[in-house]
Amino acid sequence: MSSPTKLYGLDKDIQERLQSKYSVEREQQAREWIESTIGESFPSEDFHESLKDGVILCKLIGKLQPGFGKYKVSKIPFMQMENIARFLEGAQKAGVPQHDLFQTVDLFEDKNRMQVVDAIWSLSRHAFKNGTVSTYLGPKLADKHEVEFSPEVMKKGETTWNTVQYGYNKGANQSGMSFGSRREIGGSYRNPPSNSN
Repeated sequence: MSSPTKLYGLDKDIQERLQSKYSVEREQQAREWIESTIGESFPSEDFHESLKDGVILCKLIGKLQPGFGKYKVSKIPFMQMENIARFLEGAQKAGVPQHDLFQTVDLFEDKNRMQVVDAIWSLSRHAFKNGTVSTYLGPKLADKHEVEFSPEVMKKGETTWNTVQYGYNKGANQSGMSFGSRREIGGSYRNPPSNSN
């Protein structure tokens, strides 16, 4: 994973940290899931190079979200980045949250491969939940569980509250507490105790 420009300082530290988190196993699983979903193999062994032009990603999103799979095969960087942007738009439409997606430069300029892999994993889970694929990567998305209470239960909850929880227990008061007054530290003895045996 080499960056086209030499990095220094904080940028270099960030890039090294991102590279240390990268998992080849997760990448391989993402690759296999994409290949089985679109029904074709990657054009090269390099995961990044295969996805960089956005064509495979557009084929993938075309299977999952009809209408978003249009792409142009081109060597022009602008057209390749447009393909990636189309994939990201389709992935959002499929339900992938913004924070799970990557930015176009993360893939095109090889800035953050892990985020690209994570976005594909997230897309697989959302596509499975939508019923467009039969397999997914990682943990299954949880179903929303909404609870509705009857008006009687809601009314009871408004009027009944635990007084002990709020400090209103029987007999509790603030006697003996002083706010703003002077406090004597250490006792003062007018007549010190005598040691008479």
